[in-house]
Amino acid sequence: MPGHYNEKSDFLFVPLGGSSEIGMNLNLYAVNGKWLMVDLGITFAGENLPGIDVILPDMGFIKARKKNLVGLVLTHAHEDHIGAVPYLWEELRCPIYATPFTAYLVEAKLKEKGLFEDAPVTIINDYEFFDLNPFRVRYVPLAHSIPEGHGLEIETEKGRVFHTGDWKLDPGTSIAEPATELELKALGKKGVLAMVGDSTNVLNDFSSPPEHSIKNNILELVKAQKGRVVVTTFASNVERLETIGEVADFSGRHLVLLGRSMHRITNAARETGYLGNFPPLVKEKEAGYLPKDKVLILCTGCQGEMRAALNGLAEDVNKHIALSRGDTVIFSSKIIPGNEKQIYSLINKLVLKGVHVITEKDASIHVSGHPGRPEVTKMYQWIKPRAAIPVHGDALHIDAHATLAEELQVPNVFRVRNGSVIKLAPGSPELVDEVESGYVVLDGKRQLGLKSNTLSERRRMMENGAVCVTIPLIAGQAQEPVIQAFGILCSDNDLELKSQLYGLIKDETRGWSPKTEARSEALEEELRLAILRLFRHETAKRPLISVRITGI
Repeated sequence: MPGHYNEKSDFLFVPLGGSSEIGMNLNLYAVNGKWLMVDLGITFAGENLPGIDVILPDMGFIKARKKNLVGLVLTHAHEDHIGAVPYLWEELRCPIYATPFTAYLVEAKLKEKGLFEDAPVTIINDYEFFDLNPFRVRYVPLAHSIPEGHGLEIETEKGRVFHTGDWKLDPGTSIAEPATELELKALGKKGVLAMVGDSTNVLNDFSSPPEHSIKNNILELVKAQKGRVVVTTFASNVERLETIGEVADFSGRHLVLLGRSMHRITNAARETGYLGNFPPLVKEKEAGYLPKDKVLILCTGCQGEMRAALNGLAEDVNKHIALSRGDTVIFSSKIIPGNEKQIYSLINKLVLKGVHVITEKDASIHVSGHPGRPEVTKMYQWIKPRAAIPVHGDALHIDAHATLAEELQVPNVFRVRNGSVIKLAPGSPELVDEVESGYVVLDGKRQLGLKSNTLSERRRMMENGAVCVTIPLIAGQAQEPVIQAFGILCSDNDLELKSQLYGLIKDETRGWSPKTEARSEALEEELRLAILRLFRHETAKRPLISVRITGI
């Protein structure tokens, strides 16, 4: 049963995305009936959603309150935090706030959608409080695997929250000046009602190593190769791009960028003050003429994406560069759970070409941008919140994070999921309600519910095929049927089944004389079920079947 709370006066926290999965982050805070949104991200679809690339959070709850939405504050520029902005902002039409690098990438997305003039982004600097009445918000810089990762200090008349965003402890990072231990302890001394924190790596018993720790490892690997070297990594990891640039320079190789995202992120980084020492680039069309041992290619595709640059190299569709025996591909990236199949498929394509493949399992060539248990422990010891609210994880990660907080004796610990309503104040923090949440998929230019008939029919066609039967009527009598089959009845072995299908239709339609639309619909359904029974008996398949009578 819902607990007692008043949406018009209490201090509330409500996650609508990122607390039942890793990705698709959308978090809400409310004070005195006004709402603040933190992040608006996407997650990526798997094979169970054919034709779908992007999954978005269902915003029904906040759309009903959009008149009281004071702003959208973006913690950093990863797709799981900003990727839904161009698709969902029109449903909210609220002010957007971001730091320079994040703003640059968000504005580019808005321009692509024709929304740039309608959706201005206000650029905010680190440590400066900005007022979104009744909230005062301050960006607290933290190290992460992208420039300008931030936590948020959210101050209200009813208390203060520290929303960590994505982070790790890496004081030596070259792309940020993260808040120090002393600065974070000072924040904690102000009094923090709740810390809403990253759970991604809480299952790791070790701290995430600093980014600079892998530079020499990658350099030695590259120097040892005689052929072309390709390094694939997350394009958003600007510090890794900087590392690869230095490796190219130190190893005497010319640097080539492949992939739209790689160029987009590199341009954004340069425009906002990063990659100042990046080496000169060689154009893709010129790279094929250079000696193999003088080329280092930095490209997208580390997760096996079909349309990314590395898959193009593996399938020999790149017009200018062809990989061959003696070349090397280095995956300077993590194998994200769920992507194993497509990554190993890509690796097999490369190996069959005689390409040497090196992954994080073979050498220390990747570090995470998220905190392990020791780092999370330190953050709790510095911030000393009254409540721990783990987010950015699935149930396993959130439970492990909550267990750690309990071990650290945080007074109030919550295991939230999308739709949970936590009353932070007044009184002791408590779980008070569950509200509507869910998923929306982007199907081309339109949005569909995850349980849409369109998706279920598409999955069924993918797995079982489809059969369309048209029965023409002339003078009220059924004529020879027109049958179209897709993904079934396609081989010579199906000749007998085709004969059975024609015979069934002939028997079922003998003596038909549908004179009304209602009778026509009833006969269509009877024939559809009869055809389905035939396929189930003969093939153990359940194709999608459509029957239409014409000429009524």
